[in-house]
Amino acid sequence: MQVQTRHTPAFGVARIVLSQGEAVQADADALLANSFGITETRPGRGKGPSIFTAPAGGGWLDLAPEHAGDIYPLEFGGRGGWSVAVGKVLARPPTIKRDQPWPALQALFGGDTGFLEHFSGTGQLVLACRGPVDALTLEAGEVITVRPAFLVAYPDAIQVRLRAVDPAAQQSVRTGEGLALDFAGPGTVLVQARK
Repeated sequence: MQVQTRHTPAFGVARIVLSQGEAVQADADALLANSFGITETRPGRGKGPSIFTAPAGGGWLDLAPEHAGDIYPLEFGGRGGWSVAVGKVLARPPTIKRDQPWPALQALFGGDTGFLEHFSGTGQLVLACRGPVDALTLEAGEVITVRPAFLVAYPDAIQVRLRAVDPAAQQSVRTGEGLALDFAGPGTVLVQARK
């Protein structure tokens, strides 16, 4: 699978180029156009994302998220995963799996599902973000704070702590309301410039 982006960072579109028989999982509502012969299957009684498969000779599909913003292909090398904000995944190959449950997120959120999901594997996970994506690279010992509404993703190797901004105010681990994430380097945190 190859990912080509255009019209970024304002109105990103992802072209997913597939070899013969190769597949990608994506939301059918994001499908803008595709080459002739791409087949679509909806597992789970038509609920959830579709699987798009290329015919003999390969093909492509163009995906556009429902909101304006950047398209960010995140490369997975098979050596650890990434925690990604819920709702950011535009497309993923079958070589990248959603890990549910993920122990580190269970420790972060307790028994709740939280505003993050974990992915691991190899290939490119295509993310759809609001506004341009910034990669904040932290040196060893450097600490930053990020509000959940702006968070896109972070790798397993970085240290993270979830805390209340104001312990007396309302908080929600499902939406991130009233919470902040403290990250300690080394590592990279991906954030979006709009929420």
